[in-house]
Amino acid sequence: MPFAHTAEAARAWVHGWTLSRGAAEPVRRAWGFTIDVGLAGHVMRHVLHSADEATVRRVTGHATAPGVWLKALVPPETLEPWLAPGWHLAGGAGYLMSASLPVAHTRARPGAPDGFRLDTWTRAGVTRALVRTADGAFAARGQVAVTGLGAVVDQVETDPAHQRRGLGRLVMDRLTAAAAEQGATAGVLGATPDGRALYETMGWRTLAPLTGAVRGPGSSDT
Repeated sequence: MPFAHTAEAARAWVHGWTLSRGAAEPVRRAWGFTIDVGLAGHVMRHVLHSADEATVRRVTGHATAPGVWLKALVPPETLEPWLAPGWHLAGGAGYLMSASLPVAHTRARPGAPDGFRLDTWTRAGVTRALVRTADGAFAARGQVAVTGLGAVVDQVETDPAHQRRGLGRLVMDRLTAAAAEQGATAGVLGATPDGRALYETMGWRTLAPLTGAVRGPGSSDT
């Protein structure tokens, strides 16, 4: 079954994301979670599953070092005026999405199209899928972390030169099938607008907007 409530899905996303990225264990707050990430442009992350103006102003006002991120379940136009000075929106529009596992078409287990090969492996609780061309060049990738009955799909991307060949769908199929085999019954992910369009065709549904902001110079949401 998919997650019944957005807050429940957000909690599962936080715990799966930290496992997927090798980040520190999330610290529970009244408004959500704080995660030590440990990257130069992404030192720490606050995830607000209950965002309002007062909370956002308080959290962003206390964070004055660069490289601190915030994710909130509100649209960009709502979050931006709430941010303290020195903060700005980052990462573009996003969406929190969920689906029951396994999704129906994963049972067919499609193979890689001609000219590509797919490899998967699991290490430390994270299953990765990698698609390469016949000569070994990168084509697409993604990973999934299973925590109990929940699974978080993460870092799905397709090289622009190989888009519109079904590689993103192939990666999603393999990752969600692998998660279901490990006992997960519900999936959750953070999607871009392009990703959302693909995932909706695969049975995923949007639960809430998911907007990012960062303190200091802009950086990618790695």
